[in-house]
Amino acid sequence: MTAATLSRPPVTPDVPLAARIVAIVGGGLLGLGSIYALLRALVGLAPVAPGAHDVAVAIHLMSVLPAIPLGLYVLLTRKGGARHRLLGRVWMGLMVSTALSALFIRQLNHGGFSWIHIFVPVTLLAAWAAIAAARAGRIAKHRNRLIGMYIGALVIPGMFAFAPGRVMWTWAFG
Repeated sequence: MTAATLSRPPVTPDVPLAARIVAIVGGGLLGLGSIYALLRALVGLAPVAPGAHDVAVAIHLMSVLPAIPLGLYVLLTRKGGARHRLLGRVWMGLMVSTALSALFIRQLNHGGFSWIHIFVPVTLLAAWAAIAAARAGRIAKHRNRLIGMYIGALVIPGMFAFAPGRVMWTWAFG
């Protein structure tokens, strides 16, 4: 061991145990469920979901699917370094892209917004608040905002994406 490795902080001292458990279990289930649904759709075992070929749905899925494991990785690994900042920016971009693409997914509600669209402003406001906190040096607030954003703007709406009638439900269980 060198002096540099001895002076490094532990990997996840700043993420409370309960938040880690919720993020790991929720993100893990969401990720595995998404992989299962996508594989069923890709090999032709799932019926065609209404709106699944919509460009907005494709952009939404291409943004949100990598955000699930990437966000979990950023939450659970060492903070503050260049890698953390770079991956955090990528994750934030994926989350903002996911939220904005959701604005164009309206076929389930006859062209209008549905109740799940409440997560769009939640995600955008949380992203802004987390970035503002980090830039102001309020790291504890930044951390709390991002833990809340991962669970409240990714895991929870992701679980709702598996509700009956939605694309992920059709692919996973149809």
